[in-house]
Amino acid sequence: MLMTTLMIGLVLGGTYSLAALGMTMQYGVARIMNLAYGELMITASFATFVLFSTFEINPLLALPAVATGGFILSYVIYGLLMSPLAKRASDAGALEVDSILVTFGLLFLLQGILLVIFGADFTSYTFLNTPVEIFGVVLAANRLIALVAAVVLGGGLYLFINNSRWGRNLRAVATNPENAPLVGIDLERTARTAFAVGGMLAALAGVIVSMFQTFTATAGVIFTMKALIVVIMGGVGNFMGALLSGLILGLVEALVSSYIDPGLTLAAVYLIFLVILLWRPQGLYGKG
Repeated sequence: MLMTTLMIGLVLGGTYSLAALGMTMQYGVARIMNLAYGELMITASFATFVLFSTFEINPLLALPAVATGGFILSYVIYGLLMSPLAKRASDAGALEVDSILVTFGLLFLLQGILLVIFGADFTSYTFLNTPVEIFGVVLAANRLIALVAAVVLGGGLYLFINNSRWGRNLRAVATNPENAPLVGIDLERTARTAFAVGGMLAALAGVIVSMFQTFTATAGVIFTMKALIVVIMGGVGNFMGALLSGLILGLVEALVSSYIDPGLTLAAVYLIFLVILLWRPQGLYGKG
């Protein structure tokens, strides 16, 4: 019973971590609080659904194309909407407030387009729903992909950010954007690329989540809220923190659901979130 609960919690947490990695990049480096983040995930989920159900393209083979689409779309969005905000913002706080207002409108724009095209019905498809036994616990292969992808991407991004030249540029922009240009860093290009990479990660998460979870055109806000909780819990801009915080949330939900009451899982998540905000406002693992 305990091993089953732990495995289910890790798989669930892997989904949360995967969903939060892109927001970590956008909020931690580009300093854009993107409330339309979940809508980009859902757009990628619908794109994968169309490719799979209409053209019979394997979702894993479609993943690079959809992720690239997420990068291009986010790159364009930053250039059209976020770049003017970043140039006129007097400080990071002003940019955060402005980006919340703009992406709030973008949320409804993307949601409206999805509703017109796909309607409000629940959508799903079956792919890799194959039982896999690990430590005596049977899990679906498509859910394990989310956990593996979260661990590989979270660990890979952590190593890349801390051991590469571009990673050092990202950290410089994230921690001290005012002085980053003094050492030759192009602030606009770095922030725009970071926002686009965050969009690519969101699209990637949308593809993987669509393999096992039912979704609708209005479900994006759920992913945005979960990702935001994970990002703040782990520490803004901290990829390893996002990975570990997502896993912690998944384990908490699984334990509360199995041993206390399934109806209290959401309350337990927000209770932990509030306690961490009061105890460590900078997040469990600090800013990346």
